[in-house]
Amino acid sequence: MDYTKNLIIGAGVSGLSTAVGLAEEDYLIIEADKAIGGYCKTIKQDGFTWDYSGHFFHFKDPEIESWMKSQIDSDRIITCDKKTFISYSGKWIDFPFQKNIHQLSKSDFIDCLYDLYIASTNKKEVLNFYDMLINRFGNSICEKFLFPYNEKLYACDLASLDKDAMGRFFPYSDFDEIIKNIKSKDNSSYNSTFSYPLGGAIEYINAIAKSVEPDRISIEESFLDLDLEKRIVKTTKREIQYQNLVSTIPFNKLLQSCKIDIDYSIFNWNKVLVFNLGFNKKGPENVNWIYFPNKERVFYRVGFYDNIFNTDKMSLYVEIGLKHSVDVDIDDLKHKVLEGLKSEKIITDHELISENSIVMDPAYVHINSESRTIYKDYSKKLAEHNVYSIGRYGSWTYCSIEDNIRQAFDLVKYNLR
Repeated sequence: MDYTKNLIIGAGVSGLSTAVGLAEEDYLIIEADKAIGGYCKTIKQDGFTWDYSGHFFHFKDPEIESWMKSQIDSDRIITCDKKTFISYSGKWIDFPFQKNIHQLSKSDFIDCLYDLYIASTNKKEVLNFYDMLINRFGNSICEKFLFPYNEKLYACDLASLDKDAMGRFFPYSDFDEIIKNIKSKDNSSYNSTFSYPLGGAIEYINAIAKSVEPDRISIEESFLDLDLEKRIVKTTKREIQYQNLVSTIPFNKLLQSCKIDIDYSIFNWNKVLVFNLGFNKKGPENVNWIYFPNKERVFYRVGFYDNIFNTDKMSLYVEIGLKHSVDVDIDDLKHKVLEGLKSEKIITDHELISENSIVMDPAYVHINSESRTIYKDYSKKLAEHNVYSIGRYGSWTYCSIEDNIRQAFDLVKYNLR
């Protein structure tokens, strides 16, 4: 039987960052895939550079920003002023929708403004995400954008989500801000710039991995089972005894491996199908990505890599949210994507010259009061056995790459040393 002081499951951002924090400490990372990176992998094909999905870095933590930038050659980093829009009734509205209702038709604007005023003066009890949207923005803004878009994104009933499911990532605006924005445009409060490496998101991973010893990463080794009392992990290759275990796999799977008897139906999530598409010539310029609330479009977001890299061929990522239980028909959905792109005039006589697709499962976890309680209670119980569950899926939460790094560093600082 092998032994390591610190066993880390998963070589994504959270797992690698934990190893960085441990520095000279004894550790071992096991990774089920054939390469490190988790969902931050990059595909380079036929002259195009695509990620598994759009991974853009919005720095909020000066320490993390300074550390990350020190790991990557500054010449490799592009900083962009974010240009994002919403496709609505045949035109592009500036994002976020709720701050730009004055760009709608007169009748839609009046509906939104009236309902927004009623909502601001008639607050009701908020029990879930659906209630929160209505309470803050009124019926019209919700029905025109917030409901249909988020239903496409999460592929679920919005009333099943916690009222703070998206946390700080939801672009809040109060009544006064929305009114002020009518005359003085200000959409800067929600991640107005982003950074992106020339080589794609994998450069974030490679930057983190610079401080990780390669021989301490075992790829194509899957976690199978965990004995909490004996502190032994069984993998597809061996048994490993540990002192501390850091898991980045989905929290429900970790609990199941420990044979914990709970109602696992409270854990829900969606999967996201991503099409990366390369065309023979440019398309729309001065846009980074567009949101699509229209339910006639199968996709909820389309992003433009070529407008980041300033290349002469249109390079898209197209995202489709699906229930985790559905079978994915790649060919059918690709046909619907291309038809939708034509209808939106993103492609005209363009020729598709390169493509691939990825299914991320899980993609977005569905955060509700029950899952929050289970994570809070059982993460404490696991910690009593020196087992720590972190990251987007390990913490069953909505967070950024930067959050993952901070959580890993703090875990090492306060728990593993």
